[in-house]
Amino acid sequence: MRRIALVLLMPLFLAACGAESTWAPDDAVQRALYRHDGPPTITLFTVISNQNGSGGHSAIMVNGSHRAIFDPAGTFQHPALPERNDVVFGMSDRAVQFYNEYHARVTWHVVRQDVVVSPEVAEAALQRIQAYGAVPKAMCAQATSDILNDLPGFGNIPQTFSPLAVMRAFGARPGVTRSEFRDDSPANNDFIKAPAVL
Repeated sequence: MRRIALVLLMPLFLAACGAESTWAPDDAVQRALYRHDGPPTITLFTVISNQNGSGGHSAIMVNGSHRAIFDPAGTFQHPALPERNDVVFGMSDRAVQFYNEYHARVTWHVVRQDVVVSPEVAEAALQRIQAYGAVPKAMCAQATSDILNDLPGFGNIPQTFSPLAVMRAFGARPGVTRSEFRDDSPANNDFIKAPAVL
């Protein structure tokens, strides 16, 4: 009974916490779909403070039948990249580069962790991120960990509000590769001009 009540109250909770529902039309999503020729992969992005090492944001990119990023409660956007409830479609290599540039600056850097998965796990991840719904502010790590924890092989991911805890657990999985993106741009990213073509 308690679970039913929570489910019924969830829309009110999300509205109160500022979850913003965005729903791009079907034709925009279909036009933007990007199919990367690499192996099926799950990528975790973690934005980390250069001042105190704290985690500021978590996001998941999935390369399956197409490549999309789940950017829960994020502000990243581009006119050529349609969004549906925090899922951004059309994540070409240039779009991923712009995603990193958007987040990295003198005060923050981006840690990228990639792991190759089976096609079945990649498709399950794509389905999960598209079904999850809009995420309230400050809930990015909770949503990210919730998605990952439900996937085969990712049961070690704790359900947490800490981007760093998600990053550490993800990094403990065999086969994970890690890279970092740093930029000395000003602290305020309002100056970033979105490239016309991605």
